[in-house]
Amino acid sequence: MIENQTKSTTGSVIRLHPSDNVVIARIDVGIGSKIESEGFTSKSQVPAGHKIAAIDIPKGSAILKYDTCIGFAAVDIAAGTYVHSHNVSFQEYDRDYAYAKNYVATPVLPLDQQARFMGYVRADGQVGTRNFIGILSTVNCSATVVHKVAEAFSPERLKEFPNIDGVVGLSHGLGCGMEMTGEPMELLRRTLGGYARNPNFAGVLIIGLGCERNQLAGLMTQEGLESNPKLKTFVMQENGGTRKTIESAVHAVQGMLADANNVQRESVSASHLKIGLQCGGSDGFSSITANPALGAAMDILVRHGGTAILSETPEIYGVEHTLTRRAVSREVGEKLIERIRWWKDVYSPGRDVQINGAVSPGNQVGGLANIFEKSLGSSMKGGTTGLMQVYRYADPVRDHGFVFMDTPGFDPCSATGQIAGGANMIMFTTGRGSMFGAKPVPSVKLATNTKMYLNLTEDMDLNCGEILDGTATLQEIGQRIFDLMLKVASGERTKSELLDLGNHEFVPWNIGVVS
Repeated sequence: MIENQTKSTTGSVIRLHPSDNVVIARIDVGIGSKIESEGFTSKSQVPAGHKIAAIDIPKGSAILKYDTCIGFAAVDIAAGTYVHSHNVSFQEYDRDYAYAKNYVATPVLPLDQQARFMGYVRADGQVGTRNFIGILSTVNCSATVVHKVAEAFSPERLKEFPNIDGVVGLSHGLGCGMEMTGEPMELLRRTLGGYARNPNFAGVLIIGLGCERNQLAGLMTQEGLESNPKLKTFVMQENGGTRKTIESAVHAVQGMLADANNVQRESVSASHLKIGLQCGGSDGFSSITANPALGAAMDILVRHGGTAILSETPEIYGVEHTLTRRAVSREVGEKLIERIRWWKDVYSPGRDVQINGAVSPGNQVGGLANIFEKSLGSSMKGGTTGLMQVYRYADPVRDHGFVFMDTPGFDPCSATGQIAGGANMIMFTTGRGSMFGAKPVPSVKLATNTKMYLNLTEDMDLNCGEILDGTATLQEIGQRIFDLMLKVASGERTKSELLDLGNHEFVPWNIGVVS
């Protein structure tokens, strides 16, 4: 298990583990700077968040951060030297999965001791944190109609319905020109069906064209959906075309508003929270502040009976063994490794993607040398409790506790799968400053460092950089995150909601052939 508390955050560098052969620059470190705590003088100009060799590291030796291998020395690296992608080689190495070896059951608090929030209790027992009406498209060909219907319900028009958070149109680029059967179509339908059932929707319209491969009837059959007063369907070619479909759909939404507005928030247990965990624009501080602090908040949530959904499969690659060891069973651990192997097979060596080592330019500038180092921080969002289940993309998440869902690392696509699985909130850590919304669920932004937080206060909800500044501990920030999560679940608006983000981040995973 990765130790997620720092030794010290008050000097110019941070040592994360006694066995590490690199330290992290807390602030910009100049050439000739004496690092007395480590006994070396800097031989390089090292930006904040980046790595410095704490000792001489011979060529071929493992680079250790949190006592975990993040690559190998490509050359002899002298103490005090800047350590980054220019002198760190990315290569595969053996990892002991030790399935379920370190699993420890987490005691869940009795119901009367669990934290509570004010949520919308739905007929199927799920609980929403928001109260939207959604318009979904079966195919890109109905995208314009979907958005025209949503645009008809401006904030002014919804003023008389104060309990409705909005009418949102969610379109995508799939549904035709793709395989008609098999996993690509099943996955798209699973995603749409999951959104139709998400508890943050009080009502849903699904609009198709009529001749697409993703036939509305096939979607309804696969997902066990039936038309009813809260789920209505339209086919443009059967409804008289664009204008008439828009008019009919607007009329249908108008008929849903009164019932949706009559729904009232009720006090419910935090066990009804399903939190999708995301990180984007990560930097060298992600593994020191926001990610482990979010992990600490998820440990609290699990004790209160809730669910934490870690995803982004390429972004746990290299540290997947730290999760298999926490699996509740060998079977669950093997499910995770099967998904890792699928990614390795599909994205074979030679492709410039994360699973093969390459991280984004923003990650590089932020201090991350390769995917192993990025994964080290990314995995920390899930906390330290046992891994209870592994899900396919957009599968309904039914287990409580810490779980994993197989998704790409692309944030909108990953979050779409989590929301389809039932997530009613997204917690999103960022070091570079990702701007993200995720209607119909609130998205909470957690900044890794104070400099970025102050620069982007309109987008960031909480500053985890206080851990670096020495004004708060990791556990204190973890508790603040948990408390904020309850407030947001009860209706407090996030920064992304105040900016009305989330209308264009619905991105189902396209894993098939486009023809």
